[in-house]
Amino acid sequence: MNPLLDTLHPYPFEKLRALFAGITPPALSPIRLSIGEPQHETPQLVKQALVDSLGGLSIYPTTLGVDALRESIAQWLQRRFEVSAINPATQVLPVNGTREALFAFAQCVVDASKPGALVGSPNPFYQIYEGAALLAGAEPVFLNQTPENNFGFDLDSLSAEQWSRVQLLFVCSPGNPTGRVLSLDEWRELFALSDKYGFVIAADECYSEIYFDEAHPPLGALQAAQQLGREGFPRLVVFHSLSKRSNVPGLRSGFVAGDAAILKKFLLYRTYHGCAMSQTVQLASIAAWNDEQHVIENRRQYREKFETLVPMLAPVLDVKMPDAAFYLWARTPGDDAEFARALFAQTHVTVLPGQYLAREAYGINPGKGFVRIALVDNVAPCIEAAERIVRFCK
Repeated sequence: MNPLLDTLHPYPFEKLRALFAGITPPALSPIRLSIGEPQHETPQLVKQALVDSLGGLSIYPTTLGVDALRESIAQWLQRRFEVSAINPATQVLPVNGTREALFAFAQCVVDASKPGALVGSPNPFYQIYEGAALLAGAEPVFLNQTPENNFGFDLDSLSAEQWSRVQLLFVCSPGNPTGRVLSLDEWRELFALSDKYGFVIAADECYSEIYFDEAHPPLGALQAAQQLGREGFPRLVVFHSLSKRSNVPGLRSGFVAGDAAILKKFLLYRTYHGCAMSQTVQLASIAAWNDEQHVIENRRQYREKFETLVPMLAPVLDVKMPDAAFYLWARTPGDDAEFARALFAQTHVTVLPGQYLAREAYGINPGKGFVRIALVDNVAPCIEAAERIVRFCK
């Protein structure tokens, strides 16, 4: 067996099951706010497109995908991020959701034959970043995101020697779990480091379409690169998904876009990896990328939940509106794991301890003392959960 498998940490939800072992919660309806699984209704247009495209099941799909899908993605990037120079033939590649692609990308990019290979990650983080680094033969290094630095990257925490060994940097904006969106100045600083040390940036933007002000959508990495005159998006690849945007987590559909030279190698890797997207899913994805009305309605529902719940929770928890995404990153009055365990035991509401989403780095675990509350359920259950949390805290 691959000995690197032994370096993997338990997944956060395995830890959560162990935390709740032996507890019998009260006879209230369970409300799960621990996992970022969208619960809004899947748009009818996507369902119908799947049905209409069932003939694609009789065809072996190509890894590159059909031209029409890549073109629809390129057009969406142009509409959403005002990216004018994106070539659908060389700078767009369909993938089976961001989770699969983020993991595979590290296996393609990291050169483990170079001693001391490092992969940078935000901290707290999506655990796939760490697992991808470890199984690629690299060591993950963490950049703490804390209230003291407004949940931005602490870039100075790595020495110049460490930066020289970084081969890949994962960035998540809007962030999981904080909802933090990187500014143009922050992207400028990251691009300067990439230019200096030669590492690739993997920008996870799966939450980019969950925001609260229709007039001010979050800045994207390709958009920032174009504004800064970075022609061809050197050493930059972005990852997008329909799961959150269109409420189709089971469709497993997304894309990567950016540096054509990197994507050429990634396409080669994926051809051997055997992860081509079903043509039926591709055609349904075209329908989703071409429609914005269902996405606007999706955002409206999230906005209603956040505008209702934040004032309810603020008197009992240190919590505020995020920049984007569908999480509340709430500071707890004591230990976050004990808070989550007692909350479940007394209210049948599940939240995720923040320490499970982070690693100790530079003497602290930046997730400790927080819980992640995923407002993914419909409005009524979220309000009921907030009422139970308020009673519990009081």
